[in-house]
Amino acid sequence: MMRTPQAEGSERSPRVMFYSHDTFGLGHLRRSRALASALTASDPSASAIILTGSPVAGRFTFPERVDHVRLPGVTKLPDGSYVSQTLGLDIDETTSLRSGLIQTAIEQYEPDLFVVDKEPTGFRGELLQTLEWLSKKDSARCVLGLRDVLDEPKALAAEWARKGAVDATERFYDEIWVYGPRSVYDPTQGLPLSEATRARIRWTGYLRREVTDAADTPDIPYVLITPGGGGDGQAMVSLVLEAYEADPSLAPHAVLVYGPFLSGEVRDAFDARVARLNGRVTAVGFDSRIEALFAGAEGVICMGGYNTFCEVLSFDKRAVIVPRTVPRLEQWIRASRAEDLGLVRMLDETRDGMNPHTMIDFIRALPTQQKPSQAGADGLLDGLDIVVARAAALMAEQ
Repeated sequence: MMRTPQAEGSERSPRVMFYSHDTFGLGHLRRSRALASALTASDPSASAIILTGSPVAGRFTFPERVDHVRLPGVTKLPDGSYVSQTLGLDIDETTSLRSGLIQTAIEQYEPDLFVVDKEPTGFRGELLQTLEWLSKKDSARCVLGLRDVLDEPKALAAEWARKGAVDATERFYDEIWVYGPRSVYDPTQGLPLSEATRARIRWTGYLRREVTDAADTPDIPYVLITPGGGGDGQAMVSLVLEAYEADPSLAPHAVLVYGPFLSGEVRDAFDARVARLNGRVTAVGFDSRIEALFAGAEGVICMGGYNTFCEVLSFDKRAVIVPRTVPRLEQWIRASRAEDLGLVRMLDETRDGMNPHTMIDFIRALPTQQKPSQAGADGLLDGLDIVVARAAALMAEQ
């Protein structure tokens, strides 16, 4: 995206807008932030805005020329329905409000490139109005960005059919960027996409991460324990604590980062258990600078979310992934493929058993485990460079 300097007023600086629906967790926001940072770093005149529903967006730092607009948040209930987080509106009213804010932001900012994360029609179809408007105005290139794994093919096909996502992908998107290598997994398998649409898929590779914000890290060897956002990490955190409780000689010490969504009585109970371990495990609630903790760790015990996996590869850390299997098989598929390729080890509940003695064995084996680089991880991490090149090419067509 680097450009030759132009006379003042002769060329408008490039503008990129990201949509990140974020009804739960941190993954979509963190991925969009990494992409926005790379695009603006590659062109000193470019700017980016992230539209996000994440309730913790304000706790992150954003680089110069990257900002965010917080959409009203929603919460998914156990029965699969959604409610507004704070406004007291019903879900239809909340969706309509979000849709209007998105449309207004697009009209006012006038992006050259609009990158939509994962959901072709947005949350409950909230993007359709804007996508239709953009297609008629033809003022911005639209990209659908997909992580390396979405779900098991049959379930994904049913979900996309229900949402009208295939039709939206066919009609509105100039390219599809898959943030992973084709050799690892094809997230679109099972989807009835036309050959013309499949020809617009670009495989970027994984998105390399770096330490962007300095943070204090322990000056003794430690294993990093991270359940990502933490909302579904209770079982994994409890299992790690059980391992340290059952084996007083288990080393090295552990640094546990709960994530912002593991809180309340559950976290209070975990804090009490951590306190009884007399410093062998230390815990913090949330650290937006977790990259520094990754960089300093001897190894990692984690769940199988996309961003965490990118950090494991980027910082070349021996890792044990404990994937969730509900409500979708995404993490299990990713961890299973990564284990097959020799990049990580997976603790699988069915195969290995979710008990403290198994976790003890996995932690003790970390020092002898192969590093991701020894399995060729460096060749899988070109995602940001390819995204920058594809963005430049698309915007040059404008």
